[in-house]
Amino acid sequence: MIIGVGIDVVDVARFVATLARAPRLVLRLFTAEERELPPASLAARFAAKEACAKALGAPAGLRWLDASVSRGPAREPSLRISGTVLARAQILGVDRFHLSMSHDAGIASAIVIAERGD
Repeated sequence: MIIGVGIDVVDVARFVATLARAPRLVLRLFTAEERELPPASLAARFAAKEACAKALGAPAGLRWLDASVSRGPAREPSLRISGTVLARAQILGVDRFHLSMSHDAGIASAIVIAERGD
């Protein structure tokens, strides 16, 4: 059963400019592993985190570092959740996420589907 769907779109140049103006923001938004990625990939991961929050109902208090994007054996993206994001997922009964990300022509986007297996 689908519990929630979230989507987000990020203008990569605007996102990079924001990070340049506030460099410490990178530390608040991304894990050490994520920070090693190029700007377009960071923008896509930011979109994924936003989409995840939306799929969970966008409650206050979610921490950016409690959701991260990793790659599986076939390079498919997946969400890793902990802390505040995991707690919200458990409240809703979410036991799996589906994630798709893209970045092209200066735009990064992500969609997240939160699902509960019944």
